Amino acid sequence: MHQAGAPGPVTLRVAGCGHPVKRRVTFIKSPIARLARASRHMTDDVDMRRRRALYRARHRGTKEMDYMIGRFADAKVPQLSGPDLSRFERFIELPDPLLHAWCFDRGGEIATEYEDLVLDVRAFHGLSGNARTGG
Repeated sequence: MHQAGAPGPVTLRVAGCGHPVKRRVTFIKSPIARLARASRHMTDDVDMRRRRALYRARHRGTKEMDYMIGRFADAKVPQLSGPDLSRFERFIELPDPLLHAWCFDRGGEIATEYEDLVLDVRAFHGLSGNARTGG
């Protein structure tokens, strides 16, 4: 059934085959439409990464870290994009005992790449003191 405005079936002849084949073909009419579709795909990709990061932040494996990282992610991840989102994705891949030690100031050196992120998580939850020096 053909709808108004939709391209109709196009009859194609396949090389080496004597019978015609009908296929529905969609044509992109302008390069601008092609760019719009590509940018929408890129936006969808960032949105998917954000949703995946939110899920992983809320389902880490320990209740304490699910709560700490999950609540922080709920507040901050929707605004992240590009390198900041990539860094957060790497951050949530770290093991719970390491993040727990950093967030609750149980000693251990914070990796330079994540120091400001750990301090942001601590500040978000009202934990006092510098995570690196303990004071």
